[in-house]
Amino acid sequence: MQTRREMLGRSAAVAAMLGSLGMLPQVAQAAYASAAFDAKTMADVMKALGTGTPVESKDVALQAPDIAENGAVVPLGCSTALPGVKRLLLLVEKNPSMLCAMFDITDAIDANVNTRVKMGQSSNVFAVALMGDGKVLYAVKEVKVTLGGCGG
Repeated sequence: MQTRREMLGRSAAVAAMLGSLGMLPQVAQAAYASAAFDAKTMADVMKALGTGTPVESKDVALQAPDIAENGAVVPLGCSTALPGVKRLLLLVEKNPSMLCAMFDITDAIDANVNTRVKMGQSSNVFAVALMGDGKVLYAVKEVKVTLGGCGG
């Protein structure tokens, strides 16, 4: 029968062997475009992402409430049935950081995302679809916030 001490010793030996081969797991870090999240305008967001000028389209759907009673948790959704979508973005015009969410989309999944964002005040909300052929399409809706998400 193997004792705990022997098992720990063997585990340490296996870990040392994996470490010497460079096979130990590394800390996972999400890669994101920090310049895009720091942008204050839609033009700056598009420039940071290296895309063209967005064009309004009926093919992009934005799900957002007309009135958000609590700006701290505003449910937003974005979807499109167009083929070739590479990325979906949710932007809030009057937030300190306009870009609220960015989702990478592959052909294996539907281009339909939902999340909750924080809104400090009433503002236009944009759902943007970045297409594989370089087109940038968006939908916009005004969301009125009765209680700001920043405490007021």
